Amino acid sequence: MRLFATIILMLFPQLALAQSAATLVADSVRVTENEELIASGNVEVLYMDTRMTAAQITYDRTSDKLSITGPIVIQADDGTILTARAGQLDPTLKNGVLQGARIVLDQQLQLAANQIDRRDGRYSQLYKTVATSCQVCGDQPPLWSIRAQRVVHDDIEQQLYFENATLRIRNVPVLWLPQMRLPDPNLERATGFLIPEQRNTSQLGTGIKIPYFVTLGNHRDVTLTPYVSAETRTLELIYRQAFRGGDLRIEGAYSDDTLEDATRSYVFAAGEFDLSDGYQLTFDIEAVSDTAYLLDYGYSDKDRLDSEIALTKVTDTTLTQTRFTYYQTLRDDESNASLPPIIADASHEARHYPDIGGTLTTGASIDSAYRYSNVNGDSGRDVSRIGAFGDWDNSWIISSGVLLNLGAGMRADLYHVLDDNSFPTSDARVMPTFRAGLRWPLAAYSSSGTSHLIEPTINLSWSESYGATVPNEDSTRSELDQGNLFDVSRFSGDDAVETGYQGAAGISYTRLGKSGVSSTLAFGRVVHDEVQTAFSKSSGLDGLQSDWLVAGQLTTDEGFLLDARALFDDSLGITVTDSRIGWKNDRISLAAAYIWQAKDAAEDRTETVSEWTLDAGFIVNDAWSIDLDGRYNVADDSPVRAGIGIGWQNECVNINVSASRRYTSSTTVEPTTTYGLSGSLTGFSAGRSKAGLAAGCRN
Repeated sequence: MRLFATIILMLFPQLALAQSAATLVADSVRVTENEELIASGNVEVLYMDTRMTAAQITYDRTSDKLSITGPIVIQADDGTILTARAGQLDPTLKNGVLQGARIVLDQQLQLAANQIDRRDGRYSQLYKTVATSCQVCGDQPPLWSIRAQRVVHDDIEQQLYFENATLRIRNVPVLWLPQMRLPDPNLERATGFLIPEQRNTSQLGTGIKIPYFVTLGNHRDVTLTPYVSAETRTLELIYRQAFRGGDLRIEGAYSDDTLEDATRSYVFAAGEFDLSDGYQLTFDIEAVSDTAYLLDYGYSDKDRLDSEIALTKVTDTTLTQTRFTYYQTLRDDESNASLPPIIADASHEARHYPDIGGTLTTGASIDSAYRYSNVNGDSGRDVSRIGAFGDWDNSWIISSGVLLNLGAGMRADLYHVLDDNSFPTSDARVMPTFRAGLRWPLAAYSSSGTSHLIEPTINLSWSESYGATVPNEDSTRSELDQGNLFDVSRFSGDDAVETGYQGAAGISYTRLGKSGVSSTLAFGRVVHDEVQTAFSKSSGLDGLQSDWLVAGQLTTDEGFLLDARALFDDSLGITVTDSRIGWKNDRISLAAAYIWQAKDAAEDRTETVSEWTLDAGFIVNDAWSIDLDGRYNVADDSPVRAGIGIGWQNECVNINVSASRRYTSSTTVEPTTTYGLSGSLTGFSAGRSKAGLAAGCRN
């Protein structure tokens, strides 16, 4: 019969003291005349969070040792599994010797040794060891293995120390190291080398990146990556730090290459911090030594850098924010002096609920745009503005479910303009607005569970600008879409405003299917009583009548998405169209987007824009994956960029191969082809998820 440890511990008080609440269960237990306790048959020992099973355990009271006959299996609370043929341990299972042993760490890495010495419940010393995370099939050698004279596993530091180690591929020696340290799979963060990457570009030649990760305590770390090729000597850096109320990330690089006579560098820094009284501080700093550096090294494809620091507070009824932004252009046809490079603004908005009903929104703001140049006109103009506004809005449901909306507002601004004789130095502007809208939601439900909603909407409004004619700095790229169709002003900023009487009409249809398919379709147009000269031709809003807006969306539970918008003039000519389509399931991810815009000198667009972009990912099986991306200029009938990445993995190896081509060129940037290769032996990397499934053993 099975006996419990309470009986054993009553017979041997020393064992009870040594084991400190250890439990032993066996089919039979007997005591010899030499005061040895022998437990045999389905033996289990439980000590704290460790569990051991064996064929037989003998406890020698005199030596206070456990002699164990296998097969022995020891399971720890961290997922470590240890097996052995035989061994001797102390009653706490913290110290001892195991013969013919094997350790499995986190169900990934296995280490087999002739003998394991266990010391202080922390160190395991393995002699004549073979380590691998590959599946071992009979007498066949694993795909890779590391053979070492001795391996020490530190349970506390979660590190593996190898002595006289040899890396073997299919049992063929390829690399020998006298000493080596690697993290075990349970360790989340550890100082050491990360996965190297081989990189080949048409400009920088063949090179290699070897990242080195350094932990600087529990809340910060730095990654240093030397990048060496025949054409460059580069050091890349990523610094991260987490605070109690925020985080900081800094990345950058410093290069000495053959592409430029001077050294090159860049830095991107971003942070976010929660301050007292609900304020949040955010900043984003971007700087680069020359216009081509980011593209030459593939760090970013941005053609304008924006560095910003902002202070924001958001409550249920208020929004307060202050921002300071510095722009740096990387475009050939722009200069920093004329952007303007420096923008500063501050604003406060509050929402009130007066006794007359509705919602009253009030606010005040101040902003400034500064250019380095002192030339007269657009290239040197400096503009500052201070303004305040109030807007009241209310809605009522009238006959037959029609929703009536009324609103009125007033805005006043004071402008100060320097270095532009086209405008007075100081001037004021006042803009009143009134609006009224009707919306009639019509709903229907079918017997199949599908719901339908049709919403015809009409909106009438009036606004006027009294006083100054001011320079337009913040509203040069406005466009008609389904989000601003019924706005009083469709300019994106404060400098420009739509004036006169206008009407906007539209209708939308929404279908919600029982099977999870949902779709929407919307039409609309805006009519003015006076020409809106501040809008560009491609905005769809110039003239007395806007272009026709058509927009639609379709989504399904199976991961399909279609989103499209187009602007048509009266002759059904297309002004703007953009669309995206996507589909995603467990193995396939497809996304494509298309944009078409007519050329427009007012928006500095001298040629028609017509481009496709494509992103695709395929998980072919548990081992293979493919990623594709591309961008094609239909108007020029030429590619812009293309890339492919192929990944292969099994339970112990991860390999990624990539190739990309950037076809664009300018006076400072050359077309570039880049090849990349990286790989890792899984089972050691700190914090990595488990690799793919094993291929299985064949007879």
